[in-house]
Amino acid sequence: MQEDQQQGQQLNIELTEEMADGQYANLAIVNSSFAEFVIDFINVMPNVPKAKVKSRMVMSPLHAKRLMLALIDNVKRFEAANGVIKDQESVGMPFTVGQTGQA
Repeated sequence: MQEDQQQGQQLNIELTEEMADGQYANLAIVNSSFAEFVIDFINVMPNVPKAKVKSRMVMSPLHAKRLMLALIDNVKRFEAANGVIKDQESVGMPFTVGQTGQA
């Protein structure tokens, strides 16, 4: 009976204007303890020695696993529609993309 009530309920999710633009990240660092996973999303710019954490997500191990499964499912569907995502074997730090500027 309770399951029927839960299936009939919808979650109303609000997306503020501030959050709608999102934050770009090209690096994620994941740490975990027995109780939680912490994921720091970082934007590393070429030839800039310092990067800032743009967002930090803290979640339970169960929710981290659900996120992992959702990402796997979405990547599989993306690759089925667009081809395999090529992963660079090794990306050095700091990132250097293209030519470096000269004065």
